[in-house]
Amino acid sequence: MSKIEIYTSPFCGFCAQAKRLLGTKGIKFEEIDVTMTPGARQDMIERAGRTSVPQIFVDGEHIGDCDGIHMLDARGQLDAKLGLDR
Repeated sequence: MSKIEIYTSPFCGFCAQAKRLLGTKGIKFEEIDVTMTPGARQDMIERAGRTSVPQIFVDGEHIGDCDGIHMLDARGQLDAKLGLDR
């Protein structure tokens, strides 16, 4: 199974939506709280090139934010990115 990382912050509705989508697919993920983990926000910005949360990575590849993963799902491409079609 793929390694899924999601950078989040508390009380973020988009973060909750992204985690819910991953949860409906039975995906386990590592959640990185950018407000509580020293250096996490800077790491996320360097990796994703974006400052907003959530930012989602699969096996180190940035696959997007909440809108991005929902768009991938609507196009039928998210499962392949998550390694569910293997």
